[in-house]
Amino acid sequence: MTKILEVKNLIKTYKSINKELTVLDDINFSISEGEIVSIVGPSGSGKTTLLGLCAGLDTPTSGSISLTGELISSMSENQKAAVRNKNVGFIFQNFQLLPTLTAIENVMIPLELQGKPSGARSKAKDLLGRVGLGDRLTHYPTQLSGGEQQRVSLARAFSNNPKVLFADEPTGNLDEDTSDIVENLLFDLNKEQGTTLIIVTHDLDLAQKTQRVIRLKGGKVCRDQKTNQD
Repeated sequence: MTKILEVKNLIKTYKSINKELTVLDDINFSISEGEIVSIVGPSGSGKTTLLGLCAGLDTPTSGSISLTGELISSMSENQKAAVRNKNVGFIFQNFQLLPTLTAIENVMIPLELQGKPSGARSKAKDLLGRVGLGDRLTHYPTQLSGGEQQRVSLARAFSNNPKVLFADEPTGNLDEDTSDIVENLLFDLNKEQGTTLIIVTHDLDLAQKTQRVIRLKGGKVCRDQKTNQD
């Protein structure tokens, strides 16, 4: 299968006046097109840092990252932004909705960034209906519950039919029942679109619903194994 993400000899360090902290130490793995993968590990193991690097939101100290066949680790910020706009969707623990925009306007953002404004409203409306928010189109984030906000972010993430979707603790701020709803919608939409899905999570039950689990410890990959979800 085609490799959609390839990480080689990845190192990320942060320097302060008195010391150097290595957050990620010689990380190597690849993810194939269409795979559903979770990244787990204790707090401070480097999970979110790794996700940010793989998505081109940060730059490695050394090593290389190829995303959708392009070497993003050596790109400028503008070049990486262009790759993200074209190929990537995001879901965050704290939703990251723009507070001054309605639900439908938030979902339209990726389509407008791709230069597809003509069909943006119709597609956003369809997706919000798909996640059960057809009656919340004109509500602002402050008028929505946490679960509803995360469903808006799901619709936004899938609106541009991304090749890769990065989800950082997508159920971290939700109660158990709402988490189940969001998880089911996430996997259903992912299956419909055939997106490669990479999830950072503390929730081991969620991780076991993915096809493969990469475990980090102390900034290193200590385990990389398939689950029984294939």
